[in-house]
Amino acid sequence: MRFGVVRFPGSCDEVDALLACERVPGASAQLLWHGDRDLHGVEAVVVPGGFSYGDYLRVGAIARFSPVMESVIRFSKEGGLVLGICNGFQVLCEAGLLPGALLPNVGLRFVCRQVNVEIARATMPFTADMADGEILSIPVKHTSGRYYAPPEQLTSMQAGGQIVMKYAHDGNPNGSSNDIAGVCNEAGNVFGLMPHPEHAVDPLTGSEDGLKIFTSMAHAHG
Repeated sequence: MRFGVVRFPGSCDEVDALLACERVPGASAQLLWHGDRDLHGVEAVVVPGGFSYGDYLRVGAIARFSPVMESVIRFSKEGGLVLGICNGFQVLCEAGLLPGALLPNVGLRFVCRQVNVEIARATMPFTADMADGEILSIPVKHTSGRYYAPPEQLTSMQAGGQIVMKYAHDGNPNGSSNDIAGVCNEAGNVFGLMPHPEHAVDPLTGSEDGLKIFTSMAHAHG
């Protein structure tokens, strides 16, 4: 599996995401510059966390129009795997690749802590190494991580299996609708989540649960 990790001005987690990808046995990873439309033949794209373009205007709104995103959108339409983490999740929502939006946390404060998340759909490329109901320990760090979609859209997403990950044990850190921590598109090849799996890939950090997302992508790709 060849991973590509996008780097925007203001990205701050792209190196950790790169290293997480490289922990997958047999995988390689490279950085993709925001101003370059060439994805260099990668087989999966990771849009990492940070503060792309300083989060000016609205989180993810400017990055969505960067040249590399033109190629990422086309790549996803062709069935390629795309993972958006935190700010990357926001970018994918702004690009229309994922439903809903990320709004300011209910407390209007930056949240940084370890959370438990529950896998709501294991039958997809990003969770193939997990089981329904499995609990992962992964950190969050964000100010605008409150997932929102209109009630009728949430009902449709639930029925369609687009809710992939939920905050567990009353641990919703931001007020997200229905405790949602991560969602996918209808095709199941684009996934965004607010927690940071790239920060949970080594026992020294307290958890390596996040690595399962990256290994799942590699195994699903074959």
